Amino acid sequence: MKISKLSPNFEVNDIKATVAFYAEHFGFKLVMAVPESQDGIDAAFDDHKTYVYAMMQNGAVEFMFQRSDTFKQDIVFTKDQPIGATVSFYMDVEGIKPLYDTLKAKQLPLTELKTTWYGMQEFYVKDLNGYVLGFAEKAE
Repeated sequence: MKISKLSPNFEVNDIKATVAFYAEHFGFKLVMAVPESQDGIDAAFDDHKTYVYAMMQNGAVEFMFQRSDTFKQDIVFTKDQPIGATVSFYMDVEGIKPLYDTLKAKQLPLTELKTTWYGMQEFYVKDLNGYVLGFAEKAE
């Protein structure tokens, strides 16, 4: 078996709010969205539609967001699980200090920016659904 890509699919309550959060705070761009009718794919949001799925991308990182009710239908063993995670999604970035300063100024829940014993500057932030994102850059 060869694995060529990892694309996390996050269970979320509100697709539009989640997409707005990731676009505003982390620079992700909407790739596609599936309306509640599930009769097609939209490249941009229609204000008159409700969505059950969206895919976003920033560089080589791709995240999928799926509305909770359809997520639990598709992945039945998550039925009694809460949204959020005790896992972190760790990403290498360039320009960690400006990113950290921007997110801190927006008062998002985050850890302090620190240099680790393994030579990375990193911090973690919690998104609006309870997921933990890690950002890291090799320390100079």
